[in-house]
Amino acid sequence: MISPEHVKRFRQAAPFWLSLAVIPLVILSAVYGGWAILLPIAGTWWAFSALDAVLGRYSENADLTTGDDTLIWYKLITWIWLPVQGVTLYGMIAYVPGAAHLGIAEKFGVFLGVGVMSGSIGIVYAHELLHQRNAFERWLGDLLLASVLYSHFRTEHLLVHHPWVGTRRDAVTARYNEGFHLYFVRVLREGPVSAWRAEKAMLARKERGVTDPSNPFWRYAVLQIGALALAALIGGWLGLALFLFQALVAVWQLELTNYVEHYGLVRKYLGDGKYEPVRPHHSWNADHRATNWLFINLQRHSDHHYKPSRRFPLLQTYDTATAPQLPYGYAVMGGIAMVPPLWRRMMNPKVRQWRDEYYPEITDWGPYKRGDYPVPQLR
Repeated sequence: MISPEHVKRFRQAAPFWLSLAVIPLVILSAVYGGWAILLPIAGTWWAFSALDAVLGRYSENADLTTGDDTLIWYKLITWIWLPVQGVTLYGMIAYVPGAAHLGIAEKFGVFLGVGVMSGSIGIVYAHELLHQRNAFERWLGDLLLASVLYSHFRTEHLLVHHPWVGTRRDAVTARYNEGFHLYFVRVLREGPVSAWRAEKAMLARKERGVTDPSNPFWRYAVLQIGALALAALIGGWLGLALFLFQALVAVWQLELTNYVEHYGLVRKYLGDGKYEPVRPHHSWNADHRATNWLFINLQRHSDHHYKPSRRFPLLQTYDTATAPQLPYGYAVMGGIAMVPPLWRRMMNPKVRQWRDEYYPEITDWGPYKRGDYPVPQLR
């Protein structure tokens, strides 16, 4: 018998289950084609941004003493997403290549929506899972990342991004005045190399070489080859091309989010290769209600970097005195970032204001020297 307490907990978690609505939208886009291919975008980015405008912000914080065993309904949505996404993705690969009512452009349009599913939701859920300590959840995260051919993200994110966010050593910290399109190309080039070096260094500390079976890049390769092979087996060459396209769309969304999360924010260099500890003001924060349902509180990013192991329902939000605030949720901010002049006009003044507020003693903010910001010059 379901207790009233379980019903209450499900109701609290239910808004985060709205992500499942994208599945029928993807299916409808394939069945009808034409303008229907916009349904996955309309049902995620547009709909949740519109809800933000209606519902506003949600600044309440969960009780941090909440036990992990009471979060089952929050955890369950991230656990079931792998089979849900897997069936949808490969179901579309089986159906779309032979769909006579869809032209070739429409077929790729359908997989634009599939990429929205695997990027806006799948990678976000993978991010939550890879931060957990148990093997079950980390394997779910690994499999989700393999489905978009971005398995190295686990290493890059845990071993590089979190320790080195806000420094030149972190490829995904967007630099001041850096446009998104150049940033995207740079991250695609630097991210895998950075991840490989991080694993190589970790193996060296254990007196092991890169060929050691414990190197996760072997697992990454097997999982990604398996994902590609399954796509080709089910959908042939066109199915493989569609799979690759949805992976590109998904990765584009991930890096667009990374760009927004840390644009222009840096940690103070202390000398001797050391930086100040990560604090909430080193990430842009957003507590817009609806888009935090879609992105499972990822927009409370200031707290995520301050306490990386904290599960998403417990992430805290901060006021303007503690962390810099984005004017809109990620979906709108991502759209603005796609137009660099518009982005700079909106965000550069906010970065300069952040500098004056948190680091009034620094007068020289660039350029980077030897991979680090210059030693601050006191006023």
